[in-house]
Amino acid sequence: MTSLHLTEPQVRIVTPFDAPRERVFDAWVRPEILEQWFAPEGCTMHVERMDVRPGGGFHWAIRNPAFGDCWTIGTYLEVVRPERIVYTWAIADAAGRPASPKSQGHDPAWPPETVVRVSFEERPGSAPSGIQTLVTLEQDVSEALAKRTGAYPSWIQMLEALERHLAGKSS
Repeated sequence: MTSLHLTEPQVRIVTPFDAPRERVFDAWVRPEILEQWFAPEGCTMHVERMDVRPGGGFHWAIRNPAFGDCWTIGTYLEVVRPERIVYTWAIADAAGRPASPKSQGHDPAWPPETVVRVSFEERPGSAPSGIQTLVTLEQDVSEALAKRTGAYPSWIQMLEALERHLAGKSS
């Protein structure tokens, strides 16, 4: 894996959730929960394989009625319950083989692989439980490219869906 040294801002999104850290963390590591919120508006999530442990991996698709299936694979580099998850995220085909972004209908400027870091910080909050979890999501890709391709707004929509899920509202 190559480390990118970008000179422009990378994706970084900080979002508070009115829920305990363990519950928010579980939403990222339990496939049956992830499938309920991890897709932008109008799309659905399908988990083919998910083994959340350092060295484990995933193969999943975000299904978009207009675009088709967006398959990705990744390897969990770090899983520290309930503090942090770090994983690679690579464009793939339906069989789980790495693929070029262009071959899968994505912007050819998108890197074949990125690293996503998600941290969970519990702090006092105003929710009935009095607990809030601050999630910081970082992806080592240019923020401008992520906004141009729709990846950045997709993260925002997915985090909003997670907020609704944690509040017990339908996505």
